[in-house]
Amino acid sequence: MATYEAEAAPVVVTDPNERAAARIGRFVAKLPVHLFLLFVGLLWLVPTLGLFLTSLLSPSDYISNGWWKVISHPHLATWENYSNVWNNTDIPTALRITAEIAVGGTVLPIIIAALAGYAFAWIDFPGRDWLFVAVIALLVVPLQMALIPVFHLYNTFHLYDTVFGLVLFHSAFGLPFAIFLLRNFFIGIPKDILESARIDGASEFRIFWKLILPLGLPAIASLAIFQFLWTWNDLLVALVMARNTAPITVDIFSQLRQFGSNIDIIAPASFMSMIIPLGVFFAFQRYFVQGLLAGSVK
Repeated sequence: MATYEAEAAPVVVTDPNERAAARIGRFVAKLPVHLFLLFVGLLWLVPTLGLFLTSLLSPSDYISNGWWKVISHPHLATWENYSNVWNNTDIPTALRITAEIAVGGTVLPIIIAALAGYAFAWIDFPGRDWLFVAVIALLVVPLQMALIPVFHLYNTFHLYDTVFGLVLFHSAFGLPFAIFLLRNFFIGIPKDILESARIDGASEFRIFWKLILPLGLPAIASLAIFQFLWTWNDLLVALVMARNTAPITVDIFSQLRQFGSNIDIIAPASFMSMIIPLGVFFAFQRYFVQGLLAGSVK
């Protein structure tokens, strides 16, 4: 007769000292990885720290000492550069214009892409697959190739040098990727949820508003972060499509071109231009991580 050995029961540690020792052991085992990640993070922060400290130095101190001297000699730092930039330049106006372009160029394509992504994922209509292939094909169209044709088009319709024109340009070139991303995310939503809503009498718009958008929030937030950063940091499109209505990237570029060594204007303006998208990223990083991990675990 076959005999079966009893399965060993898991060992449960009840002694507080043993639990503390186990936690310390896990911490020590992970310590090299944590130290390495901390080192990499500090390396990534060095350019940002250098730019910030440079923005606090006068041009003469920057040339003679270098930004790292502020760490050992804090008296060299001054906020006068920021005061001059904010009160005596066009930087505040450029920041406002940049915010308008970035917000408009983020919200508009996300709204359109969410509707289109839902249609491509869950609404059956003639030519749906071929139309989606056409959208995917637009991903390979270089932005630079469209600058001259769009420039002539904007002159014809009086959209040149307007915030609305820049918003439309960024929205048009952000839509193919946005539709591709959201469609692939929406199609992973369980079909039973949508069918149950349709049985209960919910319209397609109600399903989209009450089910698709809440469930797709991680992907939408990730897309919003990417689109906002791309639009905020744009220089090429703004150089071609704007003159007086120019974002901060163009304003900083013009300062560099005209004055060259005017570091007391360029450094504070660059840091103010960089800190806003960084704040947006850190504010929504939880949704960004969820969007990256979405679909990895079923």
